[in-house]
Amino acid sequence: MARKKKHKHEDEHMDESWLVPYADLLTLVLALFIVLFAMSSVDAQKFQQVARAFNSTFTGGTGVLEYPSPTPDGEMEQLDVQKDQTPQEDAKEAQKQIEQQKLKEIQDKINTYIKNNKLETKLKTTLTDEGLLITILNDIFFDSGKADIRNKDKQLAMEISELLVMNPPRNIIVSGHTDNIPINNSDYDSNWHLSVMRAVNFMKILIDNENLDPKVFSAKGFGEYNPVASNDTKEGRQKNRRVEVLILPYEQ
Repeated sequence: MARKKKHKHEDEHMDESWLVPYADLLTLVLALFIVLFAMSSVDAQKFQQVARAFNSTFTGGTGVLEYPSPTPDGEMEQLDVQKDQTPQEDAKEAQKQIEQQKLKEIQDKINTYIKNNKLETKLKTTLTDEGLLITILNDIFFDSGKADIRNKDKQLAMEISELLVMNPPRNIIVSGHTDNIPINNSDYDSNWHLSVMRAVNFMKILIDNENLDPKVFSAKGFGEYNPVASNDTKEGRQKNRRVEVLILPYEQ
């Protein structure tokens, strides 16, 4: 009688060995869905972290996550750089882009003035990494070898000063440049001296505008040492004799 009871108890005990491959299959399915979710996200860095974690878990054979990143290598490196930036750096970069756009708006306003007054041969604007550069060409303010602004050109200088009225005010650098023809007269002993005085005299006209703050202005002289064209030709020397106004990006 005891033998029959024992045999009946063994029959009731089911074989559960099938649960092991079933559990592995469920784990792989879960991993697959995690991968699909990671691929749908633009955060490629997190995708790589998930991939490494699961590949280290499922060792042996080819892992389900062993394939290239969903983003190109160049984009991946860019994302890594962005992830390394601090919140302060992100805010600074965003502010820089906003200010660059504002400088572009100022440039458009100045270009409209230049076009409406047919000054294309006298004024030019360039948006650079340093800021917005206004170049005054062809010695339109000065006689040869002189640093005083001609009376007939003072009105144009005053109109340019109106274009520099901005909110908020930005720092402005006025610089003078010459060609490489030596100068040595009773007023100026070098091209460097001449370029400095041209920048200063032009700046004086600008800050006569009561809407401009003199504290944001500064003057520089580069003499012949920052040419934009060859001094071997008359046209090149004419381009090098210039005054430039650099509007710097606003910094809070």
